Amino acid sequence: MKNITINKKEIDKFSKLASEWWNPNGKFKPLHKFNPVRLKYIKESIVKKFKKKKIDYSLNNIKILDIGCGGGLLCEPLSRLGAKVVGIDASEKNIKIAKTHARQNNLRINYYCASPENFIHKDKFDVILNMEIVEHVQDINLFLKESSKFLKKNGIMFVATLNKTLKSYIFAIIGAEYILRWLPIGTHDWNMFVKPTDLIKICKKNSLYLDEILGVKYDVLTGDWKLSKDNDVNYMVRFKKI
Repeated sequence: MKNITINKKEIDKFSKLASEWWNPNGKFKPLHKFNPVRLKYIKESIVKKFKKKKIDYSLNNIKILDIGCGGGLLCEPLSRLGAKVVGIDASEKNIKIAKTHARQNNLRINYYCASPENFIHKDKFDVILNMEIVEHVQDINLFLKESSKFLKKNGIMFVATLNKTLKSYIFAIIGAEYILRWLPIGTHDWNMFVKPTDLIKICKKNSLYLDEILGVKYDVLTGDWKLSKDNDVNYMVRFKKI
């Protein structure tokens, strides 16, 4: 039997919430709040890496693969910036929602119901996104190995996830799910959280080397997410393929 990265329990969990993807005040409200900071970081990193002209802030001709794209919350704004975007997700319901929303907004995004180990695509990508997904997969080693195969040499891959610390358990599970009710109870399993050191080791085995790591912190005064040096809870990592 072929090894797979799909965690059926996790897929079923998010499939049940699929209709909520584009409701900014629904079950995915925290992700809508989180979207601007991660989008800004991704865009600025791509421009710095691939754009020779400092005045060119578009993402024209940049090929991006969003793995675990959900309803398309990152795919759509990146497409509007000019990128050629492909989104894959193991949930058929998520892909259906993503396709419908893109069509309603006249966006040309190619969506496929797939996980990286069963996705077939003849071209490689400049950028791969693994955002808020690695803590939900069955086999993170296989997931990152299969993901890296789609990245061009000198391309960049982004991973956003949750650190495995006592602080992350208190804030991301007890606080966000049980006290503040930002997320449905059971959204996260602390045992599946990933320490940055472990993530970096796994990626290095697949020719992906650390370029930058940043924490992402919630500002209770403004209600916004901001980049931070504190990566004890949420963090984003940028890798480059050598």
